[in-house]
Amino acid sequence: MQTFNQIAPLKTLVEQYKADRLRVALVPTMGHLHQGHIHLIEYAKQIADKVVVSIFVNPLQFDRLEDLQNYPRSFKADQQKLVEAQADILFAPEESTMYPNGLDNPATVHVAGLSEALEGAKRPGHFLGVTTVVAKLFHIVQPDVACFGEKDFQQVAIIRRMCEELMLPVEIASVPIVRYDNGLAMSSRNSLLSAEQRAHAPKLAQVLRWAGQQLASGLDARQVSLETAQKLNELDFKTDAIDIVDADSLTPLTQSSQRAVILAAAYLGKIRLIDNLVVKL
Repeated sequence: MQTFNQIAPLKTLVEQYKADRLRVALVPTMGHLHQGHIHLIEYAKQIADKVVVSIFVNPLQFDRLEDLQNYPRSFKADQQKLVEAQADILFAPEESTMYPNGLDNPATVHVAGLSEALEGAKRPGHFLGVTTVVAKLFHIVQPDVACFGEKDFQQVAIIRRMCEELMLPVEIASVPIVRYDNGLAMSSRNSLLSAEQRAHAPKLAQVLRWAGQQLASGLDARQVSLETAQKLNELDFKTDAIDIVDADSLTPLTQSSQRAVILAAAYLGKIRLIDNLVVKL
């Protein structure tokens, strides 16, 4: 595996790949890699000839400085995991490389509407930071396909919309959530949980499965949302949001909706966990 911090040598190698008619995949990450990330890389290797993994803790997508400072970092361990996963390139730029004019007034990419809804309403500016950095990575790497995990369900929808609106020639591959045997969705934030919290956290997924059963049986979405939040609060979570929307448009459910997605965000102690479940209607 080759590691690059600068753009020019990375682009030179990728251009050689393209000259050799090789298909290039990008797996964007913020590091602190876990098995969910490795699964993305394994999937990318199935659909492309070369896999580029980026590690960049993007300051623009954090709405709270405390979250940015506390975000777990493990670069050396990440490098070793990528070698073992047989990634071809690691791109690990500095902040000054991605934001050469600083962060005071950066040029940004904004997907209006979707970015302010749902999770975006709870975290103003978050998706603006995501789309800006992903657009930069797409421009730098020029991938044929980019792989994203469905745990960040709204993020995938926004990135698809960005590519459509900006006519970016990048295929977006969404990969199902990877879970531990106990049902907990894999996430870098799990490492911030205490041992007791880690044992308790799978109850979020358990409640989501219950909510999915209620929704599939025909119970009103608003009632399911209220009861799901109540159940989580009774289990010592602090529910931040339970949104049930059309899985294909992220708009309110209608009679013609074929799939719903239950989007959940809840605090366990000070750690905000997110999860989701798609339900066929």
